[in-house]
Amino acid sequence: MRTIRTRKHTAVLGAVTAVLALALTACGGDETGTKSAGPAGDAASAAASTGGSRSDDASKTTGDSNSGGTAQNAGATKAGTSKTGTSGGTANAGGNTSDSYAYKHPCKSSDLSVRVYPREGSATQHVIEVNNTGANSCGLSYFPRVSLGASKASDHSRDIIPAVPGGLGGAPAYPVKPKTAAIAVIDLNPGGKNGVTWVDEMNVLPDGDHMANADTQNFPLGPDVKVGDPKLGLYRSTIAEAVSSMQSAGKS
Repeated sequence: MRTIRTRKHTAVLGAVTAVLALALTACGGDETGTKSAGPAGDAASAAASTGGSRSDDASKTTGDSNSGGTAQNAGATKAGTSKTGTSGGTANAGGNTSDSYAYKHPCKSSDLSVRVYPREGSATQHVIEVNNTGANSCGLSYFPRVSLGASKASDHSRDIIPAVPGGLGGAPAYPVKPKTAAIAVIDLNPGGKNGVTWVDEMNVLPDGDHMANADTQNFPLGPDVKVGDPKLGLYRSTIAEAVSSMQSAGKS
């Protein structure tokens, strides 16, 4: 009888053990599933982070693009403000090009470019070309202030001043429209005589009435230049007209 009870007891214990084993197996499967889900979540997080980085990059790109756009707009605004300020409030796409506007607005040196070059067909004449690079018309003095001297001289009191036409009067200034030039011609030695040879530089101030001496520009004349009784004409729109004006210099 004891043997039978022992065997039943053993069978019961075996059954309990089997049930526990099954329960443990089921629990182990849940843990395994949870652990498997963990890396999947990490991968998703990593993917989200990667996507976020691209979004950041896109934001940076967008920001840069916006910054560029802002800079361009700022530049356009400055240009617009400049035009408006210079034009006296008449917001014209092409600027103010009237002579009446030029009479009231002297040219600024920052809106001008100056060239000096020999006149074709003449050994002694040079063209002084003052270009208006601004957006609006502006006014110049009747002729440029010109002196002829030595580039290395410390004292320019000996510089030679050319004769200019007399009997000036009329409009308050010489008007120069945008993208056009005011032209003056100077003859360094009209009579072709044996002039001085120490002059090697021409000093040009586009507007002697309104500009400071600091705006004077210096142009080398090269070697073997002879200067004698030079003549300078008024600003004109063509070289031919400027030559005609120069020829009247020195006459009252």
